[in-house]
Amino acid sequence: MVLDGISKRNFLVIGRVGMDLSPDPPGTRTADASAMMVGMGGSSANIAAGLVKLGCAAALVTSVSDDAVGWYCLNQLDRYGVGRAHVKRITGEFRTSLAVYETRLDEHQSVIYRNNAADFQMSVEDVEAIDYSQYGALITAGTVFAAEPSRSASFRAFTLARAAGLPIIFDVDYRPYSWPSAEVAEDVLSRAGALSDVIVGNDEEFGFMAGDAAKGLDMARDLADKSAAIVVYKMGPGGAVTFSDGQQERTGIYPVEALKPTGAGDSFMAGFLASLAEGRPLREAVMRGSACASIVVAKPGCAPAMPGSAELEAFIAAHPGPTSA
Repeated sequence: MVLDGISKRNFLVIGRVGMDLSPDPPGTRTADASAMMVGMGGSSANIAAGLVKLGCAAALVTSVSDDAVGWYCLNQLDRYGVGRAHVKRITGEFRTSLAVYETRLDEHQSVIYRNNAADFQMSVEDVEAIDYSQYGALITAGTVFAAEPSRSASFRAFTLARAAGLPIIFDVDYRPYSWPSAEVAEDVLSRAGALSDVIVGNDEEFGFMAGDAAKGLDMARDLADKSAAIVVYKMGPGGAVTFSDGQQERTGIYPVEALKPTGAGDSFMAGFLASLAEGRPLREAVMRGSACASIVVAKPGCAPAMPGSAELEAFIAAHPGPTSA
């Protein structure tokens, strides 16, 4: 079921879209900025944009504030070709998320504004209004579970997607600033992981879900043994370990001269899923996801830096090769 749904190349993505600001030119500190680059951001919107750039279809499910920042995000979704029929405009004191991050590695600063976040206002009624049969797979990032009513809506979407035969793809994406406590996050993210068919996270995130940083790899393996069809345990420069069908495989990365640390996980997910959708073997899909991550960290922006198919192929062809696992 998992690969059958992914192969339809039509994804329903739950989670936030936001506005990103980064000091321009690259290397500038926010404190010294006199000009900013603006781009679309938000983990789920980035994944959706990356999928569309790689030839898939994607629609976003979220809420945005009915103001200039929300309108910007809607326009950007249109620009990237991401469906927004399930994006709701809301009024009141809720605001679309804003991120200010530096295109630099040395003393990198990212400041995220998510007070009264509009995307957390996604409701159960919103997800119940969707025709899940029109999509092949459901994707979400962990942030959607951080607050109500978004948390209940996302779990309801899992139930409805499962009933419609869609595989559930979960990017752990733990952001401490979004959660009321670490204890709540550990419990909720673990519940979401247990309901998912494909799980992608880094070593810190799996360690957090396990309640012990040293037990993250065991947590990933246990999820693959008990419920998930594919689990990808990312280790940054150390590559990744992928668990599937009772097997585990270690893969490396494509080293690049990075400009920034942001956007890699979203780009990995887009490249990984698009490659599986093309029918590529699991190892190759992981490596192509890793190539997408390397492309994004070497360029300014997140959604703007996501590669298309031609750029991805050119990068892989020109790169001397991934590190050994």
